[in-house]
This record gives sequence, structure tokens and C-alpha cells, in this order.
Amino acid sequence: MNGETKPAEVQKPKSSLGLEENVVGLLCYLIGWITGLIFLLLEKESKFVKFHAMQSLVTFLSLTVLAWILSFISIFVWPLVILVWLIIIGMVILWIVGMIKAYQGEMFKFPVFGDIAESLLK
Repeated sequence: MNGETKPAEVQKPKSSLGLEENVVGLLCYLIGWITGLIFLLLEKESKFVKFHAMQSLVTFLSLTVLAWILSFISIFVWPLVILVWLIIIGMVILWIVGMIKAYQGEMFKFPVFGDIAESLLK
């Protein structure tokens, strides 16, 4: 009120859901492939949100199915349990990285899965 002016706030891009794209991008990873699928079905316009939703769906659904299969096989071949745990640790790392990068507004592609997600969206 003393004559000072505030700098204009930069408007962040919004998704068709009414939230900022980076927030929805983060939410795509929140519950793995489930939220990826939900936001892939709900989002109508934002390529950013659709990419992160598809990447989450492809990454975490693939790795979850692989872990389930290897878990079943490990009943008979017990050393596979180590591989299952490595997949789970990798999923946690990708989960954290995906949320951070999406919130920062980056179209960060996971190795292999990012290319698959991108090709499925075309």
C-alpha cells in the first residue's frame, strides 16, 4: 500500500481438469499405474499430463506384472526373489523421480518406458 508493486505472477499451464499441469503430472505417479490410467482417461487436452499418465501406466503396470510373475516362479527357483526385490527398489526410485520431474514441469522420459509411452500417444 505504500506504492510498491508486486511482480506479476506467472500463470502455470492448466490441464483440462482445472489443476496446474505439474500437479496433475505428479498425481499421475501417486498410486503407480492406477493413477496413470485414471488421468489418461480423464485428461482431454494436456500433452504433458497425457505423457506422464501413459509413462506411469506403461512403467508400473509392466514392472508390477513382471514382479508378480517372477514372485510366482521364485516359489520353485528361490534365487529369483533377489530379482523381484531389485525390481521393487527400481520401481520406488522411478516413482520418486517421476513425481519430482513432473512437478518440476519436465517431460522426463524413463529409459525404455518413456519411448514406449511416447509412441503409444502418437
